[in-house]
Amino acid sequence: MSGNTLFVFALIAIAGAMMASNRVRFDIVALLVVLALMLSGVLTVGQSLAGFGSSVVIMVAALLVVGEMLDRTGVARAVGDWILKKGGSSETRLLVLIMVGAAVLGSVMSSTAVVAIFIPIVLRIAAETSLNASRMLMPMSYAALISGMLTLIATTPNIVVHEELKGAGYEGFGFFSFAPVGVAVLAVAVIYVLFIGRRLLSEKTADSDQTIKMRTIDELFNDFRMDRIYGSVRIEEGSSLIGRTIAELGLENNYEIELLGLMRRGARGRGHVLFPGPDLHLQQEDILLMVAREEEIERLVSVESVARYQASARERQRWLWEIGAATIMIHPESNLSGQSVQEANLNSRYNLRVLGMRRHQEAITDFANTPLASADTLLVAGPWSSIQHLQSENHDFIVLETPSEQAEIVPSYRKLPVALTILACMVLLTLFDIVPLVAAVMMAALAAIFTRCLTVEDAYRAIHWPSLVLIGGMLPLADALDATGGTRLIVDALLAAAGESSPYVMLTVIFFLTAGLGLVLSNTASAVLVAPIAIYAAAALGVSPYPFAVAVLIAASAAYSTPVSTPVVTLVVEPGKYGFADFIKVGVPLLFLTYLATLLVAPLIFPFHPA
Repeated sequence: MSGNTLFVFALIAIAGAMMASNRVRFDIVALLVVLALMLSGVLTVGQSLAGFGSSVVIMVAALLVVGEMLDRTGVARAVGDWILKKGGSSETRLLVLIMVGAAVLGSVMSSTAVVAIFIPIVLRIAAETSLNASRMLMPMSYAALISGMLTLIATTPNIVVHEELKGAGYEGFGFFSFAPVGVAVLAVAVIYVLFIGRRLLSEKTADSDQTIKMRTIDELFNDFRMDRIYGSVRIEEGSSLIGRTIAELGLENNYEIELLGLMRRGARGRGHVLFPGPDLHLQQEDILLMVAREEEIERLVSVESVARYQASARERQRWLWEIGAATIMIHPESNLSGQSVQEANLNSRYNLRVLGMRRHQEAITDFANTPLASADTLLVAGPWSSIQHLQSENHDFIVLETPSEQAEIVPSYRKLPVALTILACMVLLTLFDIVPLVAAVMMAALAAIFTRCLTVEDAYRAIHWPSLVLIGGMLPLADALDATGGTRLIVDALLAAAGESSPYVMLTVIFFLTAGLGLVLSNTASAVLVAPIAIYAAAALGVSPYPFAVAVLIAASAAYSTPVSTPVVTLVVEPGKYGFADFIKVGVPLLFLTYLATLLVAPLIFPFHPA
């Protein structure tokens, strides 16, 4: 064994120890690895930095943008709402829907993002059904991990293994090549959770109210104006409002009504929320959302031939995605002090309506002409974008409180069909090998920007730069292991231990080697190191490398056993009130079940000796 080989093994051990300690950021460890390879002369400067120019890095960045597109356009929220609707109060049915939903969604977007989206959904389900959230949060996170086993783009290790196969002269995986193995693992996981796993968590008590700390819009409203209500009316055929402008209608002067928004149905029947200016002409079937006293709304109904309207749950959600609220306090040095609410004219300045006023903790009913004073609190409503803009206006106002609904905003929900079309095109381009995978993913990311599903700034914010640094920094370590003969030494040791007679034994070794490294390294780093070893081992045994490659990517995603091996699992520790032992108790059996499913199904899909 040469000195360079010993150096690389020592470097891997040191990097693993630093990552396992959780005292040094993974991306910093990766940069230190690059620097060590460069300064030691094991690799040249260009070779040490080659990982940052890898197609893997570009694909991961683009996939993060695609995932952000799915989040911002409401695809993820739609899945959560569907689960809420279909799950009812049955824990069994909810567990199946939550696990399958998380797995399917995670197959096309970041599994970490999926867990972040599903945590409040699960907590809300628990609060509404009186079920134990801890019996659902851990299974949900495990399903999000399993999503990485379903498609080529689901997680970074898949792309690493795919590129390693191509680099070794083999054909890479297709988009759904190993999906049968992942589906088998998901089915095993669901059955395991239903019959065994959830009972191991039965005594845990999660705080299902902890995410509902902020008050809702309705609660803020009731705190300010007890004499007014939210109401909506629809303009019926023959109404005198048809063809008139908002200015001509004069709701504020004639009826003391604050108009918050207008929903108008498009050509396909979908309701679109508008913030009408004074020159907007009203049409039949327009729905007006307003705040007023009950008798004023009834007077409007009788005089103008409009009908009271009860919004559906879907329509209410659209209102909340567009129209928000906030409580603001008048700054002691505000230029608005001494002006009345009417004179301050927040509507034209900030596109916001003032719905209520409090002074010395007491609500002021007739506030329109009351002069504003320092420390007065106002309840304002309007577009979420206007409320966010108000937070930067700290010379006149101090934003005290925003409602809990702000966390559920889907800013580009109107683009949901466009986002689904982009996703479908990306999958089809990859599935039929029309363009290279990296090109298909880049095209999808750019299409998301060109179609305004998200802005360029949103796209850059979606990219998790530490993850890219980790990938770019760890890729050269595998090259160094190969260049110094370390890979060959590991393969020889594995062959000596496992024997050359049974590829099933070698597959077992490869699986648990990857899973074991994943406990101390990131799953990406473990895939980077083990993928070339698996391909070398297959060549030494004279069998196909694909079963071994599948074992690597499945094991890389099977990080069930500890709460620190991946953020996908770490995120549920606090809301689920889990301890370290809970993950060992529930996760270790699932790891072995995942291994058995891989051992049985992978060789059927990818035979060791293809015809």
